[in-house]
Amino acid sequence: MKKVLPILSVIEISLVLWLAFLYYLNLPMNSSYILYVPQGSTQQTLSYLKARKFDLTIVDGWALRFLGYPQKGWIHIGDTALTHGDFLYRLTTARAAMRSVTLIPGETTHFFLAHIAQTMQLDHARLTYHFERFAPLHEGALVPDTYQLPLGIDEQRVMRILLHHSDKQMRAWSEKIFGTYDAKKWFHFVTLASVIQKEAASKEDMPLVSSVIYNRLKKGMRLQMDGTLNYGPYSHTPITAERIKSDNTSYNTYINAGLPPVPVCNVGLDAIKAAIFPAQSDYLYFVRGKEGKHHYSSNYSTHLERINNATK
Repeated sequence: MKKVLPILSVIEISLVLWLAFLYYLNLPMNSSYILYVPQGSTQQTLSYLKARKFDLTIVDGWALRFLGYPQKGWIHIGDTALTHGDFLYRLTTARAAMRSVTLIPGETTHFFLAHIAQTMQLDHARLTYHFERFAPLHEGALVPDTYQLPLGIDEQRVMRILLHHSDKQMRAWSEKIFGTYDAKKWFHFVTLASVIQKEAASKEDMPLVSSVIYNRLKKGMRLQMDGTLNYGPYSHTPITAERIKSDNTSYNTYINAGLPPVPVCNVGLDAIKAAIFPAQSDYLYFVRGKEGKHHYSSNYSTHLERINNATK
């Protein structure tokens, strides 16, 4: 009988602990609709979540040992109010549904944010608000790429993801080319590259367009390039003589000397390289021919002839 009593005590204690454990798993907790879990051990995942105000304890760590390993990446929790048990189960089994949004080189942030809003069912105005909160410039701060975004993400988090990725990529490009990163210097080249991106007919054309820009700036000539007027909401608007006369913004290189003060659009690496390493030429003019190819010239009379040929 004496041997049976300790055994019963152990069973009773185990039962109490098990009931307490089940009770804990049924306690309510708050979560975000979706969350991001970085690579790492289970303990690192719990520490990461606790640092972000998730109400987790050592008991949740024990429970995860039975349920399995937390998923990595974006997790679709689906509810903001649930029990500890439900949260841990979804943490180990659920994945977020992802959608792709693509920013092409030469597109403006205005149209890209409209594309994100439509694809992700988000508010364009709020996307714009958070972009302007976090971006170093009103244009040219995003790297053209295809981004994977989870459904259910909010506008603020979208902009943090895009701008973090873009900043990281631009720093890597700058360090590869210059050996260091200087934001003021880098965005000067991004501004120049944005004009190239709008004007060039092809990747191969970019260094020559760049040389024309450098040559005109060196001589104190206005750039007089239509592409600088394809900023913001005018990205796809044809440039007319009336538009050139009526646009009084700093983007208008027909009436303002030098480059625009900020980029005209978001640019790819090819345009940035062309801005940093222009072709060597004495060209001051170019016009796109009927076949879509640019024709370059060093004097105005030849340029006029090519304009006439292009319009015939």
